[in-house]
Amino acid sequence: MTNYIIQGGHKLKGHVTPSGNKNSVLKLMAACLLTSETCVIKNAPIISDVEITAQILETLGATIKGIGTHTLTINCKNANSHIIPSELATKIRSSIVFLGPLLARFGQAKLVFPGGDQIGKRGIGTHIDALKTLGTKVFIQNHTFELKLKQPQPGYIFLDEASVTATENIIMLASTLSGTTIIDDAACEPHITTLCKFINKMGANITGFGTNKITIKGKKKLKGVTIKCEPDHVEITTYAIAAAITKSKITIGPVEPKNLHMILLYLSRMGVKYSYPQPKTLKIHPSKLQVTNLKTSLTQRFQTRPWPGFPTDVMSPFIVLATQTKGVTLCHDWMYETRMFFTDRLSLMGANITFADPHRIIIQGPTPLYGAIVPSPDIRAGMALLLAALTAKGQSVIEHADIIERGYEKIVEKFANLGANIYATGNTKKHG
Repeated sequence: MTNYIIQGGHKLKGHVTPSGNKNSVLKLMAACLLTSETCVIKNAPIISDVEITAQILETLGATIKGIGTHTLTINCKNANSHIIPSELATKIRSSIVFLGPLLARFGQAKLVFPGGDQIGKRGIGTHIDALKTLGTKVFIQNHTFELKLKQPQPGYIFLDEASVTATENIIMLASTLSGTTIIDDAACEPHITTLCKFINKMGANITGFGTNKITIKGKKKLKGVTIKCEPDHVEITTYAIAAAITKSKITIGPVEPKNLHMILLYLSRMGVKYSYPQPKTLKIHPSKLQVTNLKTSLTQRFQTRPWPGFPTDVMSPFIVLATQTKGVTLCHDWMYETRMFFTDRLSLMGANITFADPHRIIIQGPTPLYGAIVPSPDIRAGMALLLAALTAKGQSVIEHADIIERGYEKIVEKFANLGANIYATGNTKKHG
């Protein structure tokens, strides 16, 4: 078990380079099954989830080079299995996105219900309904589901929710089917755009990505190509919040400004000051944190919604920001029913948080936070607790911090380089 020891109250300064998009690289790795030729993924984050995804690919027969570096070279020529081992599927939520590529490659797929963070279950009904439209037969028994592509057929799919992973599964399967598939109410996150660009380079014809209507014209044989992950906008937001709550000045880059519009809008409504001294460098200035409409309203409301709305993965760090901001903030995450449960740890540290229901909390700020020993329940909550520790008085211990390392590359090193008093103990795993 890895623990982080943090002595709070230190200002941050300097520059930090964000890693490649976590939610992007895992889907790109799965998409390598669509071709028998070699694919290269650049700017890959060095995180535990990449290692687990690589293990899944290797059990399927793929060859992978570069684990522990920022460049992954993947060849699936000898892939020969459609079964994802249960011990791997239960470690990572994104194992679900192997359904599309496995069906495309082998005409069948088998795995147990995916695991990962304890933030609440997401139904797979949207995935199943969409894959059935494309000709898939589905058999579910004892938390294991087996899919067989009996009669492949492109078609029109209207998603009952703009599910990111369902959209990705459909894109990957449809990209190998002759004919045209249309996804309506599709998700349009930045990592979907990167995935579509990747598959287009392979030889498919995908249009409309970045919007809620995506058209895929498939091609039976796809080729190997190279793609580069964009900077992770969730990680960028994390550093921005760290600077804001410690009243510090840092720069973050490179960033993709087009992926930060809603995030920066929400941060500015909490009084966070920022600028772009260079086109792809974000600068966070020491700020007086206060809800911007405090004179006209006692409460600022923030809620997650599909892209380009506020991402659910940013909600946990944002809650920490609210504890240090003057005013009342209502935070609403409709997606996961246990996303907010970690806030009892923040209350232990001194935050004034009221539970409205499993999806909504009310935060009265600012309140001083105090060091505590707190366990990390999931990737984003663990990072939120780390942020709270940075601004807390005294020493904090984040237990089970290896969970954080599933999604953040060299986070201790990066914060230490910014001036934080932080170090790791226990069974720390070296990446790279």
